[in-house]
Amino acid sequence: MLFKYKSVDDKGISREGSIDATNRDMAISGLQRRGLIVISIKEEGAKTSLLQFSFTQRIPMKDVVILSRQISTLFEAQVSALKAFTMLAANAENKILSHKLNQISDDLQAGVSISGALAKHPDVFSDFYVNMVKVGEETGKLNQTFAHLADYLDRQYALTSKTRNALIYPIFVIVTFFVVMGLMFVVVIPKLSAILLDSGQDIPFYTKVVIALSDFTVHYGFLAIIFVALLGVWLWRLSSTEKGKEYLDKARLSIPAVGNLYKKLYLSRIADNLDTMLTSGVPIVRAIDITSSVVGSRVYKEILKDAADGVKSGLALSAAFEKHPEMPGIMVQMVKVGEETGALGSILKTLADFYKREVDDAVDTLVGLIEPVMIVVLGLGVGLLLVSVLMPIYNMAGGIS
Repeated sequence: MLFKYKSVDDKGISREGSIDATNRDMAISGLQRRGLIVISIKEEGAKTSLLQFSFTQRIPMKDVVILSRQISTLFEAQVSALKAFTMLAANAENKILSHKLNQISDDLQAGVSISGALAKHPDVFSDFYVNMVKVGEETGKLNQTFAHLADYLDRQYALTSKTRNALIYPIFVIVTFFVVMGLMFVVVIPKLSAILLDSGQDIPFYTKVVIALSDFTVHYGFLAIIFVALLGVWLWRLSSTEKGKEYLDKARLSIPAVGNLYKKLYLSRIADNLDTMLTSGVPIVRAIDITSSVVGSRVYKEILKDAADGVKSGLALSAAFEKHPEMPGIMVQMVKVGEETGALGSILKTLADFYKREVDDAVDTLVGLIEPVMIVVLGLGVGLLLVSVLMPIYNMAGGIS
């Protein structure tokens, strides 16, 4: 709940603002911890729910990357944590992020640790992020920690963006194909078929098929739209359940070419996460657990959870990975070499770089193949439709002449 308050500080200066709390008493306690004397406080009305709804919207990773860079720079300049977050809250362009940073500043002023304050906002700062900050607090290297986090998030953002953008183009071409074909069947073909039917001449079989498809689309096309809408709702409901998410993740990994791309993306993310955390001093079991929560795939999440249990029971990480066919042999062998030589962090960094290059190459190859194929298919589809209708008209015109 969001509460608006009026108060006076220890210098007698009036202050107004808002505070987020579970109830009125908690809001008053929070204000008192800041050294404020509460004059009045009330829960916001209808506008509050809309505001709170807006605060639940996802903050882009790009903003978190920039934020991490800014925090690192401020800490290097010996700016206190409270002042740093207050400054960033005041200057954040994203209003939702600004609100979150104000809440973090309030928590810091109340004596909460930075990692503890960040942990209250899991929609912005992942478990991985919070644990890295906690390690930075324990080692006294917060500026380096935020710099490492910014580098890591930057790599992940670039990798994810490239993969997503690679899939946007073929989806756009496919949608364009169906829109063009739909317009052909609904607008163009009926007018041309009317000329053919009025002529009374024999119509070739393939032309009859096209005319029949056009009639079906004109009269029953709405059924296809309803079917697509129901399919979309079903997929949305399926993706909102744990079993459904796992099923969709498995299906995604099973798609030819695209599945291999996603597999390399997840492997790169696993290696990069583990490298960053182990290098920062996070225990290996904890590092695996945290990585499982941010890998982005239910399939690999279960693999990592099983690996964490295996490591707890005394198995080597390579042996725990080897039990799962989704983990390629090269990764298992490289991890094994890292364990034997005591250079696991370095090996994981090499693996992360290797799979990042693999993702880049796979994306470039996929885009390079899809573009000409889609253009050819679109051209052939439209061409065949026109030929199947225009050829009889041409023949009819030749017979008349």
